[in-house]
Amino acid sequence: MSSHEAVAGTVPDQRLHPWSWLFVLLQQLRQFVVPLLALLVAGRRESGPWEYAEYAPLLGIVVLVAISVLQYFTYRYSVGADGISVRSGLLQRNLRQIPFARIHNVVLHQSLLHRIFGVAEVRLEAAGGRKPEAQMRVLGLSQALELERLVRDRGAAPATGAEAAPANPPLLSLSTAEVVRLGLVSNRGMIVFAAGFGLVWQVFPEKAVAGLLQEWFRSAVGYAGGMHLGWLAVATGALALAAVFVSVLRLLSVALALVQYHGFRLVEDQRRLTVERGLLARVRTSVAPRRIQAWHLEETLLHRWFGRRALRIDTAVGGQENDPRRLRELAPIATPEACDGLLRHLVPQLEWPPQWRPLPRRSWWRLFAASVPWNVLVAAVLCWHFGPWGLLALLWLPWSAYAARRQAGWMGYAVSSRQVAVRGGWWSRWWRLAEVDKIQALRLQRSPLDRWLGTASLLMDTAGAGAMSPPLRIRFLPEAEARELHARLGRMLATRQLRW
Repeated sequence: MSSHEAVAGTVPDQRLHPWSWLFVLLQQLRQFVVPLLALLVAGRRESGPWEYAEYAPLLGIVVLVAISVLQYFTYRYSVGADGISVRSGLLQRNLRQIPFARIHNVVLHQSLLHRIFGVAEVRLEAAGGRKPEAQMRVLGLSQALELERLVRDRGAAPATGAEAAPANPPLLSLSTAEVVRLGLVSNRGMIVFAAGFGLVWQVFPEKAVAGLLQEWFRSAVGYAGGMHLGWLAVATGALALAAVFVSVLRLLSVALALVQYHGFRLVEDQRRLTVERGLLARVRTSVAPRRIQAWHLEETLLHRWFGRRALRIDTAVGGQENDPRRLRELAPIATPEACDGLLRHLVPQLEWPPQWRPLPRRSWWRLFAASVPWNVLVAAVLCWHFGPWGLLALLWLPWSAYAARRQAGWMGYAVSSRQVAVRGGWWSRWWRLAEVDKIQALRLQRSPLDRWLGTASLLMDTAGAGAMSPPLRIRFLPEAEARELHARLGRMLATRQLRW
């Protein structure tokens, strides 16, 4: 037996799907499409140094095809008793060994073209790192599902030869009506609008787009002036246009939600959570519950109107923050009872909801004071342009004070020997929860204002926290209480092992 067979076990090496070279080629063409088009345009000249440049795109495509075919013939993987071995490279040979215990997330991605060919892209992700541990473009769908099953079974426990357990019913599935509600409560339509506007701005000349917008504005103003409408009619017309714009954005949000979350299912199988979703492109992502570092509940005003919430998670997996294939949502939309039930089921050792401790009521003016300088600055700029009418911006201050009092009344925290939880917001509410064993670091923070007032804030770091998630932070505590809490949590972290 060779050394490689000793590492990988008795399972023979497996290749990618025969059509994998095509998908690798398409991926590379997306990266090099701009320089290839530039060479194609330059090659249309009849003479000069670019005389034969028209053949460069063809040569480039031939090179990319050769690279894609070579990757198919040189890429191998094998499944052993303890992990997966991946071999790649032609001149520089690479052997990568990935233990099952280190795989945090398995992603199966199917675009519309993948589904036509009956294949899937598989990504094996571990903690840290900006790239997946292994990315297989592409495998047959049955081969990809079998690889996912092997990772799930052998990563959860050693193989015993027992028969597979029957499939469990889904923990959560979203009907079409629920997906429509998700589109109505989200702002995904603004993403589509901004992307479309940016595309138009890039494709057409900047001056032409700006001139067209100015011409439309002048025509609208001239039309309104010719009709001699009063201010009430003009205001009504402006509100009607705003309502139409908001309605179009909501329709775009619903359409995008249907494309992304159609057929959403959350299933627990062999101590692993699997999420499958998508109308055209299907994404299947799985993660072990023990890999979850923090939990995040969100409830906007629109969520409350529909009686819904969202449950998101942080996992210690590398990759781009906005990667749609990254598992961050266990319940994009669900009732509060369903979200709380999921949390209690997946983390039974925790207390949810906990006994919340409110922050001092006087902390509201700290929140209010942060908004005052910006409000004064906006009022000054408006006064400079429009005169005394700009002082009307100061009318925002009473609302800011009211919102700060409501937010301070909602903020709270809960600390026990097993968990740390914080909540905040008011108009849009959120809850954030982490196990004590998942906290990586503690930080006691005091600004100059904190030192003057005798207060402090306690920050707790966990792996995988996204930029859009609220921090796990307890704010505006009395200094003695903050230091006592910091010392108590520090003692617990010193005697416990960090669990990934």
